[in-house]
Amino acid sequence: MAIGDRYKTGQDSPAHARYAWDGYTDGTHSPSPTEAEKSITLETGEKFPPINSCDKGAWWKMTSYV
Repeated sequence: MAIGDRYKTGQDSPAHARYAWDGYTDGTHSPSPTEAEKSITLETGEKFPPINSCDKGAWWKMTSYV
């Protein structure tokens, strides 16, 4: 688990870290998530969420450890 690694909706977070939205699991990038949905902080073991505003699975990129 390194900064820049990608994870998808449903996987467990490998670390207490911040993550940024990095596209949808279906390969698209639209519609764009809301500003509040573009960045998340997860504890170790928490599940990566979908983007609820459009009900799509997402890719998340680790941006920093907390």
